[in-house]
Amino acid sequence: MKPAAFTYHRASSVRGAVDLLTELADEEPKLLAGGQSLVAMMNFRMARPGHLVDITHVPGLAGIRRDGSRLRIGALTTHRAVEKADLGPDFAVLSRAMRWVGHLPIRTRGTVGGSIAHADATAEWCLLAVLLDARIVAEGPAGRREIGAGDFFLGPFTTALEPDEVIVEIVFDRPAPRAALTEYADRRGDFAIVAAGADLDTGSVVLGGVATEPLLVRPAGTADEIAGALGLRDEPGAPAAYRRGLVRTLVARARAQAGGQDG
Repeated sequence: MKPAAFTYHRASSVRGAVDLLTELADEEPKLLAGGQSLVAMMNFRMARPGHLVDITHVPGLAGIRRDGSRLRIGALTTHRAVEKADLGPDFAVLSRAMRWVGHLPIRTRGTVGGSIAHADATAEWCLLAVLLDARIVAEGPAGRREIGAGDFFLGPFTTALEPDEVIVEIVFDRPAPRAALTEYADRRGDFAIVAAGADLDTGSVVLGGVATEPLLVRPAGTADEIAGALGLRDEPGAPAAYRRGLVRTLVARARAQAGGQDG
Protein backbone atom coordinates (compact mmCIF):
# COMPACT_ATOMS: atom_id res chain seq x y z
CA MET A 1 0.00 0.00 0.00
CA LYS A 2 0.93 3.64 -0.33
CA PRO A 3 0.46 6.38 2.27
CA ALA A 4 -2.39 8.85 2.09
CA ALA A 5 -1.54 12.23 0.58
CA PHE A 6 0.47 14.59 2.75
CA THR A 7 2.50 17.79 2.47
CA TYR A 8 6.22 17.58 3.12
CA HIS A 9 8.16 20.22 5.08
CA ARG A 10 11.90 20.21 5.78
CA ALA A 11 12.87 21.97 9.00
CA SER A 12 16.30 23.55 9.32
CA SER A 13 16.19 24.11 13.08
CA VAL A 14 14.40 22.90 16.18
CA ARG A 15 12.63 26.25 16.49
CA GLY A 16 11.57 26.02 12.86
CA ALA A 17 10.11 22.56 13.46
CA VAL A 18 8.24 23.80 16.54
CA ASP A 19 6.85 26.73 14.58
CA LEU A 20 5.63 24.41 11.81
CA LEU A 21 3.98 22.07 14.31
CA THR A 22 2.24 25.04 15.91
CA GLU A 23 1.14 26.54 12.61
CA LEU A 24 -0.20 23.24 11.26
CA ALA A 25 -1.72 22.02 14.52
CA ASP A 26 -5.24 21.62 13.05
CA GLU A 27 -3.98 19.38 10.23
CA GLU A 28 -2.34 16.61 12.30
CA PRO A 29 1.34 17.14 11.46
CA LYS A 30 3.90 14.48 12.34
CA LEU A 31 7.64 14.71 12.82
CA LEU A 32 9.85 12.58 10.61
CA ALA A 33 13.12 11.53 12.24
CA GLY A 34 14.40 8.04 11.40
CA GLY A 35 10.99 7.12 9.97
CA GLN A 36 11.39 3.40 10.65
CA SER A 37 8.08 3.21 12.55
CA LEU A 38 6.10 6.13 11.14
CA VAL A 39 6.63 5.39 7.45
CA ALA A 40 5.54 1.78 7.89
CA MET A 41 2.38 2.91 9.70
CA MET A 42 1.69 5.42 6.93
CA ASN A 43 2.10 2.76 4.25
CA PHE A 44 -0.54 0.64 5.98
CA ARG A 45 -2.75 3.72 6.48
CA MET A 46 -2.49 3.27 10.25
CA ALA A 47 -1.23 6.87 10.39
CA ARG A 48 -2.50 9.58 8.06
CA PRO A 49 -0.74 12.85 8.87
CA GLY A 50 -1.71 15.78 6.72
CA HIS A 51 1.83 17.15 6.99
CA LEU A 52 5.27 15.64 7.58
CA VAL A 53 7.87 17.85 9.23
CA ASP A 54 11.28 16.39 8.45
CA ILE A 55 13.89 17.09 11.15
CA THR A 56 16.52 14.65 9.92
CA HIS A 57 18.79 17.49 8.74
CA VAL A 58 18.46 19.72 11.81
CA PRO A 59 22.00 20.34 13.13
CA GLY A 60 22.91 19.57 16.72
CA LEU A 61 20.34 16.83 17.37
CA ALA A 62 22.68 13.86 16.88
CA GLY A 63 25.55 12.80 19.08
CA ILE A 64 26.53 11.22 22.38
CA ARG A 65 28.37 13.12 25.08
CA ARG A 66 29.35 12.74 28.70
CA ASP A 67 28.42 15.50 31.13
CA GLY A 68 30.17 14.52 34.34
CA SER A 69 28.53 11.29 35.41
CA ARG A 70 25.60 11.91 33.04
CA LEU A 71 25.18 10.62 29.51
CA ARG A 72 23.36 12.76 26.96
CA ILE A 73 22.09 11.24 23.72
CA GLY A 74 20.78 13.52 20.98
CA ALA A 75 17.34 12.70 19.62
CA LEU A 76 18.63 12.05 16.07
CA THR A 77 21.37 9.68 17.22
CA THR A 78 20.86 6.34 15.49
CA HIS A 79 20.61 3.01 17.25
CA ARG A 80 23.68 1.89 15.34
CA ALA A 81 25.72 4.84 16.60
CA VAL A 82 24.92 3.84 20.18
CA GLU A 83 25.67 0.19 19.40
CA LYS A 84 29.13 1.09 18.09
CA ALA A 85 29.96 3.67 20.78
CA ASP A 86 32.35 2.96 23.63
CA LEU A 87 30.21 4.08 26.54
CA GLY A 88 32.41 2.49 29.20
CA PRO A 89 31.13 0.16 31.91
CA ASP A 90 28.74 2.74 33.35
CA PHE A 91 26.47 2.80 30.29
CA ALA A 92 27.47 -0.32 28.38
CA VAL A 93 23.92 -1.64 28.88
CA LEU A 94 22.73 0.86 26.24
CA SER A 95 25.15 -0.36 23.58
CA ARG A 96 24.53 -4.01 24.36
CA ALA A 97 20.76 -3.59 24.19
CA MET A 98 20.92 -2.29 20.62
CA ARG A 99 21.40 -5.79 19.23
CA TRP A 100 17.73 -6.39 19.98
CA VAL A 101 16.60 -3.48 17.78
CA GLY A 102 15.29 -4.93 14.53
CA HIS A 103 17.83 -5.59 11.79
CA LEU A 104 20.96 -3.67 10.82
CA PRO A 105 19.23 -1.38 8.25
CA ILE A 106 16.69 -0.38 10.92
CA ARG A 107 19.41 0.28 13.48
CA THR A 108 21.31 2.33 10.92
CA ARG A 109 18.41 4.68 10.15
CA GLY A 110 16.19 4.52 13.23
CA THR A 111 16.77 7.15 15.90
CA VAL A 112 16.68 7.20 19.69
CA GLY A 113 14.28 10.13 19.86
CA GLY A 114 12.00 8.61 17.24
CA SER A 115 11.72 5.39 19.21
CA ILE A 116 10.99 7.25 22.45
CA ALA A 117 8.33 9.39 20.77
CA HIS A 118 6.69 6.36 19.11
CA ALA A 119 6.24 4.83 22.58
CA ASP A 120 5.93 1.17 21.71
CA ALA A 121 5.62 -0.67 25.03
CA THR A 122 8.18 -3.29 23.94
CA ALA A 123 10.67 -0.86 22.36
CA GLU A 124 14.15 -1.13 23.80
CA TRP A 125 14.68 2.62 24.29
CA CYS A 126 11.38 3.04 26.10
CA LEU A 127 12.25 0.20 28.48
CA LEU A 128 15.79 1.49 29.07
CA ALA A 129 14.57 5.02 29.73
CA VAL A 130 12.12 3.83 32.38
CA LEU A 131 14.52 1.35 33.98
CA LEU A 132 17.33 3.90 34.27
CA ASP A 133 15.19 6.92 35.25
CA ALA A 134 16.10 8.89 32.14
CA ARG A 135 14.86 12.39 31.39
CA ILE A 136 13.37 13.34 28.03
CA VAL A 137 14.19 16.91 27.05
CA ALA A 138 11.63 18.50 24.71
CA GLU A 139 11.38 21.92 23.10
CA GLY A 140 8.08 23.67 22.41
CA PRO A 141 6.74 27.19 21.92
CA ALA A 142 7.45 28.07 25.57
CA GLY A 143 11.01 26.76 25.47
CA ARG A 144 12.55 23.55 26.80
CA ARG A 145 11.23 21.28 29.50
CA GLU A 146 12.24 17.94 30.97
CA ILE A 147 9.95 14.96 31.49
CA GLY A 148 10.94 11.99 33.60
CA ALA A 149 10.60 8.71 31.75
CA GLY A 150 8.27 7.42 34.46
CA ASP A 151 5.82 10.21 33.58
CA PHE A 152 6.41 10.23 29.84
CA PHE A 153 4.72 7.02 28.66
CA LEU A 154 0.96 7.25 29.18
CA GLY A 155 -0.48 4.33 27.21
CA PRO A 156 -0.31 2.58 23.84
CA PHE A 157 1.74 4.85 21.55
CA THR A 158 0.80 7.77 23.82
CA THR A 159 3.17 10.13 25.62
CA ALA A 160 3.21 13.32 27.66
CA LEU A 161 4.76 15.12 24.68
CA GLU A 162 2.64 18.03 23.45
CA PRO A 163 1.71 18.06 19.74
CA ASP A 164 3.94 21.10 19.14
CA GLU A 165 7.00 19.78 21.02
CA VAL A 166 10.15 18.20 19.63
CA ILE A 167 12.35 15.78 21.58
CA VAL A 168 15.85 17.24 21.73
CA GLU A 169 17.79 14.72 23.81
CA ILE A 170 17.55 11.91 26.33
CA VAL A 171 19.57 12.28 29.52
CA PHE A 172 20.72 9.37 31.68
CA ASP A 173 21.66 10.91 35.01
CA ARG A 174 23.16 7.96 36.82
CA PRO A 175 25.60 5.21 35.85
CA ALA A 176 24.14 1.73 35.50
CA PRO A 177 27.11 -0.66 35.52
CA ARG A 178 24.96 -3.59 36.68
CA ALA A 179 22.01 -3.41 34.31
CA ALA A 180 20.90 -5.56 31.38
CA LEU A 181 18.05 -5.89 28.90
CA THR A 182 16.89 -9.04 27.16
CA GLU A 183 13.83 -10.12 25.19
CA TYR A 184 12.18 -12.88 23.20
CA ALA A 185 10.72 -12.77 19.70
CA ASP A 186 9.65 -15.65 17.48
CA ARG A 187 12.20 -14.57 14.86
CA ARG A 188 15.34 -12.52 15.11
CA GLY A 189 14.51 -8.87 14.45
CA ASP A 190 10.76 -9.21 15.05
CA PHE A 191 8.97 -7.19 17.69
CA ALA A 192 9.46 -8.74 21.11
CA ILE A 193 6.65 -10.75 22.64
CA VAL A 194 8.08 -10.04 26.09
CA ALA A 195 11.12 -8.01 27.14
CA ALA A 196 12.71 -7.61 30.55
CA GLY A 197 15.38 -5.37 31.99
CA ALA A 198 17.03 -5.38 35.39
CA ASP A 199 19.16 -2.93 37.34
CA LEU A 200 20.80 -4.62 40.30
CA ASP A 201 21.90 -1.34 41.86
CA THR A 202 18.32 -0.12 42.30
CA GLY A 203 16.64 -3.52 42.52
CA SER A 204 14.36 -2.50 39.64
CA VAL A 205 12.86 -4.59 36.87
CA VAL A 206 11.12 -3.25 33.76
CA LEU A 207 8.84 -5.34 31.55
CA GLY A 208 7.62 -4.89 28.00
CA GLY A 209 4.78 -6.75 26.33
CA VAL A 210 2.72 -7.13 29.51
CA ALA A 211 1.05 -3.70 29.70
CA THR A 212 0.18 -0.77 27.47
CA GLU A 213 3.38 1.00 28.52
CA PRO A 214 6.72 -0.13 30.00
CA LEU A 215 5.99 -1.61 33.41
CA LEU A 216 8.46 -0.74 36.17
CA VAL A 217 8.59 -3.02 39.21
CA ARG A 218 10.42 -1.41 42.12
CA PRO A 219 11.37 -2.93 44.46
CA ALA A 220 11.14 -6.18 42.54
CA GLY A 221 10.69 -9.59 44.11
CA THR A 222 11.65 -12.94 42.64
CA ALA A 223 10.99 -13.75 39.01
CA ASP A 224 8.14 -16.03 40.10
CA GLU A 225 6.61 -13.29 42.23
CA ILE A 226 6.83 -10.74 39.45
CA ALA A 227 5.26 -13.08 36.90
CA GLY A 228 2.54 -14.22 39.29
CA ALA A 229 1.44 -10.66 40.09
CA LEU A 230 0.77 -9.74 36.46
CA GLY A 231 -2.85 -9.44 35.38
CA LEU A 232 -2.34 -10.87 31.91
CA ARG A 233 -5.03 -11.85 29.42
CA ASP A 234 -4.85 -14.28 26.55
CA GLU A 235 -3.95 -12.61 23.26
CA PRO A 236 -3.88 -14.09 19.75
CA GLY A 237 -0.73 -16.17 19.48
CA ALA A 238 0.43 -15.22 22.99
CA PRO A 239 -1.63 -16.81 25.77
CA ALA A 240 -1.29 -15.34 29.25
CA ALA A 241 0.39 -18.46 30.63
CA TYR A 242 2.96 -18.38 27.84
CA ARG A 243 3.87 -14.74 28.43
CA ARG A 244 3.99 -15.29 32.19
CA GLY A 245 6.51 -18.07 31.60
CA LEU A 246 8.56 -15.75 29.39
CA VAL A 247 8.56 -13.13 32.15
CA ARG A 248 9.96 -15.65 34.64
CA THR A 249 12.71 -16.71 32.26
CA LEU A 250 13.65 -13.24 31.01
CA VAL A 251 13.71 -11.57 34.43
CA ALA A 252 16.06 -14.28 35.69
CA ARG A 253 18.19 -13.97 32.55
CA ALA A 254 18.38 -10.16 32.74
CA ARG A 255 19.45 -10.33 36.38
CA ALA A 256 22.10 -12.93 35.60
CA GLN A 257 23.49 -10.84 32.75
CA ALA A 258 23.42 -7.70 34.88
CA GLY A 259 25.49 -9.54 37.44
CA GLY A 260 28.11 -10.47 34.87
CA GLN A 261 26.89 -13.97 34.18
CA ASP A 262 25.95 -15.36 30.78
CA GLY A 263 22.35 -15.98 31.83
